[in-house]
Amino acid sequence: MNIPVITVGIMHASSIRFVLCGNYTLLSTGEEFTGEQLVSLQENKIYFNRQMFDSLELLPQGEENYFELKEVTIGIQFHWERKEDLRFQGDLQFIIAGKEVVAINRIDVESYLESVISSEMNEKASPGLLSAHTVISRSWLLAQLEKRKGISSGKEVKEPCPVTEEREIIRWYDREDHLLYDFCADDHCQRYQGITRIPDPAIREIVRKTSGEVLTDGRLICDTRFSKCCGGVTEKFEYCWEPRSYPYLTTVRDNSSPEIFPDLQKENEAERWILNAPEAFCNTAGQAILKQVLNNYDYETSDFYRWKISYTQEVLAELVCKKSGIDFGEIIDLIPVCRGTSGRIEKLKIKGKKETVIIGKELEIRRILSESHLYSSAFIIKKVFVPNQATPSGFILFGAGWGHGVGLCQIGAAVMAARGYSYKQILQHYLPNTFLNKLY
Repeated sequence: MNIPVITVGIMHASSIRFVLCGNYTLLSTGEEFTGEQLVSLQENKIYFNRQMFDSLELLPQGEENYFELKEVTIGIQFHWERKEDLRFQGDLQFIIAGKEVVAINRIDVESYLESVISSEMNEKASPGLLSAHTVISRSWLLAQLEKRKGISSGKEVKEPCPVTEEREIIRWYDREDHLLYDFCADDHCQRYQGITRIPDPAIREIVRKTSGEVLTDGRLICDTRFSKCCGGVTEKFEYCWEPRSYPYLTTVRDNSSPEIFPDLQKENEAERWILNAPEAFCNTAGQAILKQVLNNYDYETSDFYRWKISYTQEVLAELVCKKSGIDFGEIIDLIPVCRGTSGRIEKLKIKGKKETVIIGKELEIRRILSESHLYSSAFIIKKVFVPNQATPSGFILFGAGWGHGVGLCQIGAAVMAARGYSYKQILQHYLPNTFLNKLY
């Protein structure tokens, strides 16, 4: 099997500034370009070099050539969202999507992974962590490509979100939403920031040593997932995405001992669990460990294992109305309807004076209850009252973990690697019932 080549959507905009560092050939005309450039959408065509195109493809004429895209938005809709200039190797393509131009990078999987690992991790992270994450990222990516082929051929059906009914809104978000390219460059898929964050040859060496290695269930490449911090227990796939069960994306106690943990689908047990801080690999404040996993903008978040956020009545009512498009009026209550096995809320009832609606799944809950996204949906709710008022004056959310919690826990894996676990042991801990195979 040859190394696959993929397309990654980097940015959408009405005009895009970029710099070609080295000579690039425009495929359609054979002309060569270098230096600062601009593309824009005009009359439903891509305007470039005083010419109109339906699409563009610029090919590098040297292996060391790269292009720099200006003001790329990263961390889209998350609390660390910002714009950065990012550099990429490989081919540069431009296509039209609606009223915007889309910049797409065409690159081989292994080069892509060099960037993903350094974008998701600190390049100084331990080899065990980097190797485990490389295998996870490669497996997820190749599994998605296979899934897309299955859907295109009719062999596999994409599970739709349930039809939104009155008083219930259930949504989940996954990477097959992308139709114009294979993957996006942001947290929705995997963080991909090109060669901007590959200052250390250790990353390339890790990717080279594990080249072609994937996890399988004995038959298919595993749809592996990862999040920043599971909060002590990993979540099952079906509580975050479509109702499909995977034996390797199951509930795992993030601990070295096989201790029994409580049934976190029960409200009283979830409350007791979240209000405490049980021992777990990812329950760490070790700065050396955290710096392995957290890049500069991630490091702005420190309360990932257990966290708290407070809302006044006015702020919450306005926020929920803005994010959901529904005027609930004053919020009377937030009620967990059902939880996953890690305590993450799968469905949440928002009860207002004007409307009562059930929302889910976990990312939709996180999106509606925050200007960006809550750290996770593993939280309990405490109402705040003032004397002689029946309506809460505010709400306090006490939460656990950062992200969906399915599959590999990045901070927990960093701790395991620091304690001497091999990357194969880390993979078996977070993704049981899997086998490590080499595809190419």
